[in-house]
Amino acid sequence: MTIYALNLFDIADRDEYLAYSKRSPAEVGKHGGRVVALGQFNDSITGDIEPRKVLILVEWDSREAFDSYRDDPELADLHAHRENGSSSYIWHLFDRLDDLRPLLKIQ
Repeated sequence: MTIYALNLFDIADRDEYLAYSKRSPAEVGKHGGRVVALGQFNDSITGDIEPRKVLILVEWDSREAFDSYRDDPELADLHAHRENGSSSYIWHLFDRLDDLRPLLKIQ
């Protein structure tokens, strides 16, 4: 089942994050993911989350595909660049829905 990984974060070290971002799209693709959206923070309209500067939304073929990327020992050095290059990282997974009916069912 397709899932989405929402990544929200700030840049802590430009060079470290550049090292990650140059290599990560190819590695994400090898593991069944694709970047759907990139964004820069614009404005906080409502909500109680501390704003982050960067948004990346990645679509994954499945939870297993996501886990294979995150847990691949050959990518440990790559993930270190992400971790060292970012701060205030939020990484949330969402199931893909074709519409909101499953969420709106009265239980």
